[in-house]
Amino acid sequence: MTQRPEVNRPSVRWWRRPWVGPLALVAVMFVVYSLPPYLTLDPALSRVQLSEGMEVHYPLLVGHVLFGTVAILSCCFQVWPAFRARYPRAHRLIGRAYVFAGVLPAAVLAAAVAVFAPFGPVAVASNLTLATVWFGCTVAGWRAGRARRFGDHRRWMIRSFVLTVSTVTNRVWTPLWAVLLAPQLPTTYGGDMAYFISTIAGLSTWLGWVVPLLVSQWWLDRRPRRARAAAR
Repeated sequence: MTQRPEVNRPSVRWWRRPWVGPLALVAVMFVVYSLPPYLTLDPALSRVQLSEGMEVHYPLLVGHVLFGTVAILSCCFQVWPAFRARYPRAHRLIGRAYVFAGVLPAAVLAAAVAVFAPFGPVAVASNLTLATVWFGCTVAGWRAGRARRFGDHRRWMIRSFVLTVSTVTNRVWTPLWAVLLAPQLPTTYGGDMAYFISTIAGLSTWLGWVVPLLVSQWWLDRRPRRARAAAR
C-alpha cells in the first residue's frame, strides 16, 4: 500500500500569529510556578487545598498535575501554525503525547480529584463537567485526525486547547471574585469563610472554562463567514 504524500502548506509568518509567543511564555511561567511543589511529593506543599481524611486526594492531584503539565506545554506547539506547516511529523508526535500522555489521563484524574475537592457542590459539578467535555473534545479531535477529516480535527482540537489552558484563566477569575465579594463577607455570608470560599470557587471554576469555550466557538463560527465574504 502506497503512503499518501504529505501536503505542503504555505508557512504562516510568526507576526500573523502574535499570540503564540505570549501563550508559550504564560504556559511556561504557569508550569514553573505550579509544578515544583508536587515534585517533592509533600502534601504540605500542595497549592490546592486537600480534603481532610482523604489520603487518596493528594496522589490523584499529583498525577493530574503531571499529566496536565504535558498537556499545557505540548498544546503550545500544536496551535503554532508555522511549526505545524514546517514540521508535520513532529506535529503528529507531539499531538500523540498531548492526547495520550496529557489530556486523557489528566482529564480522568481531574474527575477523580473533583470528587474529593473541598469547595462545595457547585465547583465539583463544574470540574466534573469540564473533565468530561475536555476528554470528549480531545477524543473527537483525535478520531477526526485519524480519519483525515482535518477541518473537523482542527475545530475539535481548538476546543480541546481552550479547555487545556482554562486552568490558567481560572486563576484569573478567583482573585477577581475575591475582591468583588469581600465586602459582602460579613453581611451576605455572615462571616462564614467556608461559604465565601465555596462561592468564589463555584463562580471561578464555571467561568474559567465556559467563557473561553464560548469565545472559541464564536471565533470558529465567524471564520467560515469571513472566508465566504472574502471569496465574493
